[in-house]
Amino acid sequence: MSRIASTIFAAIIGLGTAGLGTASVQAADLAVYTDNSGYSGMCANAWVLNRITSRFNHQVRNVPHLPQVGISNFQRIYATRYEPANEDHPIGRTYCGATVTLSDGHDRSIWYLIEEGMGFASIGDNVEFCVAGFDRWYVYNGGFNGDQAGCRVLR
Repeated sequence: MSRIASTIFAAIIGLGTAGLGTASVQAADLAVYTDNSGYSGMCANAWVLNRITSRFNHQVRNVPHLPQVGISNFQRIYATRYEPANEDHPIGRTYCGATVTLSDGHDRSIWYLIEEGMGFASIGDNVEFCVAGFDRWYVYNGGFNGDQAGCRVLR
């Protein structure tokens, strides 16, 4: 019985996603950033900062040997560059940087990337981030030595 229910559920989701896919493509086509202030504002969107804060909390709880701290505040948020979607690079990307204050009172540099249309099931945007000194597994080319040379991939 559960196999039939899961098949029906997958079919319903597939039909719903097919209808939403067309609308999300049209919405992505309308997003045009004309100057620095346009994509810099994207870096300071509340949903972006909330997603980073939530995922950082998950990271420090689940990666061994990281200090148990949280992000208390974002400061000096800025955009480093914007790469619009085109034929060669079909995903628009906004690269951002900031300083975060952690719950232990220390300030750290953070770099993050907003990928257009790369959210769950290609709906919405995706955010990747790296806090200096917290890239324990060198995912973004940085270690736990706390230096500012880490997070190279997202700079």
